[in-house]
Amino acid sequence: MTTTFLLIRHAAHIHLDRVFSGRMPEVPLSETGREQARRLATSLSPEPIGRVIASPLDRTRETAQAIADTHGLAVETDRSLREIDLGDWTGRTLDGFGDDPEWRAWNTQRGTARIPGGETMAEATGRIVGLLNRLAHEPADATIAIVSHSDMIRGAVAHVLGLPLDNLLRFDIHPASVTRVVWGDWGAKLTSLNERGGA
Repeated sequence: MTTTFLLIRHAAHIHLDRVFSGRMPEVPLSETGREQARRLATSLSPEPIGRVIASPLDRTRETAQAIADTHGLAVETDRSLREIDLGDWTGRTLDGFGDDPEWRAWNTQRGTARIPGGETMAEATGRIVGLLNRLAHEPADATIAIVSHSDMIRGAVAHVLGLPLDNLLRFDIHPASVTRVVWGDWGAKLTSLNERGGA
């Protein structure tokens, strides 16, 4: 038995590259993002997707809905896929950190740093990996679209590759990209990274 996971980052949202949105409510896709989601859904239409599971945030649900619609599926949501808890940084502008030592630690010591009032990368990774592991052990071969967030997907990839969390910024996960992981009783392997089908 194997499960193929399509790990999909949500399309571009209205705060992209400007504000640390985190788990803020009412952060929908931008017009660019809606077009990315449409293109992504079209590119994935030949895939044998049997389930679409998303983070409950607006931007992930909108992206997931476009994919689900092309397959005649309903979108399921799972809190394990939520964005990493940005704690005190939620809503801050990306250019507002300056030489903040906690920000510097987050970007250089991702394996041990904790966001003030928020999560560690290990805690966030544990959430998504736990969900993937449970889904992979359900009794059926399957292809499942998982719509989540950049750092959550990075954490899952790091787990599969045995990559230290300090090295997460060595690869990109772009909006509306697809990363493929095959997971079975024998373990898991990465088969593609950051496919740009919706870009």
